[in-house]
Amino acid sequence: MKLLVIGDEKRFQKYLPDLPIVDEVEAIVVPRGTSDGDIVAQAGDADFIVADAISPVSAQLMGAFPSLKLVHSEGVAYNAIDVDAARARGVAVCNNAGVNAGAVAEQAVLLMLACLRHLVEGDVAVRKGRQIAMKERLMVEGIRELGDCTVGLVGLGAIAGQTALRLRAFGCDVAYWNRNRRSAEKEAALGVRYLPLAELARTCDIVSIHVPVTPETENLVDAAFLATMKPDAVLVNTARGEIVDQVALAQALSDGTIGAAGLDTLSPEPVQPDHPLALLSGEAADRLVLSPHIGGVTEGMFRRAWRTIWENIARVADGIEPVNVVS
Repeated sequence: MKLLVIGDEKRFQKYLPDLPIVDEVEAIVVPRGTSDGDIVAQAGDADFIVADAISPVSAQLMGAFPSLKLVHSEGVAYNAIDVDAARARGVAVCNNAGVNAGAVAEQAVLLMLACLRHLVEGDVAVRKGRQIAMKERLMVEGIRELGDCTVGLVGLGAIAGQTALRLRAFGCDVAYWNRNRRSAEKEAALGVRYLPLAELARTCDIVSIHVPVTPETENLVDAAFLATMKPDAVLVNTARGEIVDQVALAQALSDGTIGAAGLDTLSPEPVQPDHPLALLSGEAADRLVLSPHIGGVTEGMFRRAWRTIWENIARVADGIEPVNVVS
């Protein structure tokens, strides 16, 4: 049996689990960005493909693998895999649903705290000898504690659920909107209450994005949405950059329409120096906290993900239905 991995070889080697199937499969790793022709030349007889979550696996590529039985995303996202083509061939497509939920939830809380505590601006102030001036300014302006905030979660999937549980420890009032309202039991277990989206945007101190990118959610947070938020509200996005209108957010920060934003994702990625949010300066830049889309890429996430991947390879090899099938 042969496995093709499209991704980073060092990462692949680091997270090999202690499972018998690992010794039974020949693995070929090609870097992300390798052409389909080169991939086929190196591993055209592979039985399994594991792809970095942003690496495309097209119908044409799958068609060149006559023995293909499984295509697995290394992460949660699988939009780069042609699921319809795989389904038509009877090839299972799987992801690692929920594997990064706790990790991304931590990043969301981190960004909330960083915005409320002026972390980036404060770091610069201390390094430049302006510690006391900034401290005195903030004592007058006021620093909000996270526990005093009402946090609105846009979406209530696995990541938002883990975020809600962490926010309970801070004493936050947590509201949520989801296309389908959750059961009363689920709401009680997470300590959340439902709000219509417009009311959530208007009343919450922090709005945290947790929906997938779909035609309905692309640019969901646009200029009109931002205009309804409180002028001191914080927007946090650990989902996908496409959900937020980037130009509108840059303008809102420049105009003071909202108080701050903490973003782990931008659009497009990789982010270029001429991105409208990267070009912010002065007070607008001080109110923006950026991280390089690392919310879900923790060691724990990769350990869990690769164990699931190898267990699914073993299942398919034994003729057993894998878990987390999305096809």
